Amino acid sequence: MASVGYARVSTREQNLDAQTDALEAAACEKVFVEHASGVLAKRPALDDALDYLRDGDTLVVTKLDRLGRSVRNLKEVADGLERRGVGLKALSQGIDTTTPGGRLFFHMLAAIAEFEHDLIVERTKDGLAAARARGRKGGGRSKMTATKARQARTMYDEKTYTVQQIAETFGVSRGTIYRHLGEDISPA
Repeated sequence: MASVGYARVSTREQNLDAQTDALEAAACEKVFVEHASGVLAKRPALDDALDYLRDGDTLVVTKLDRLGRSVRNLKEVADGLERRGVGLKALSQGIDTTTPGGRLFFHMLAAIAEFEHDLIVERTKDGLAAARARGRKGGGRSKMTATKARQARTMYDEKTYTVQQIAETFGVSRGTIYRHLGEDISPA
């Protein structure tokens, strides 16, 4: 039964020493280190650590946020470890899924975080619906005024400019031009 550590920092400028020192103090036989943002889908050192682990081993991190990109991802990783008979320890949070109490605590934290995420999504949807009911729509300010849209239509109808050239003229994307060409633009 091996304890295997995983340490991650988001940028090259950040220092791994505090994490690696804590993992070594926790008697980790091997420590995998990563310089990658937590939001990245590909984290080779984490993949290597997960491949290295065997039934009865324990993956040790200093904090849960070092392991998962999101609550959902963290739960997926933890569930995958559990199916393989691998424990998970988060040193600073005192979580140890090799014990019944540790598993309960981890699942409670994950459930609360997922609940909080769902509440945020629900509030956001409610806020957007209320704004739409008041006639507002989301998104950034339109880069194309009605005048620019008419000019773009004229350039397009002349058939001497490509959509790419028109987009470059107005400093917008081709998609923006296509969107405005599709709208019914009445002359001013």
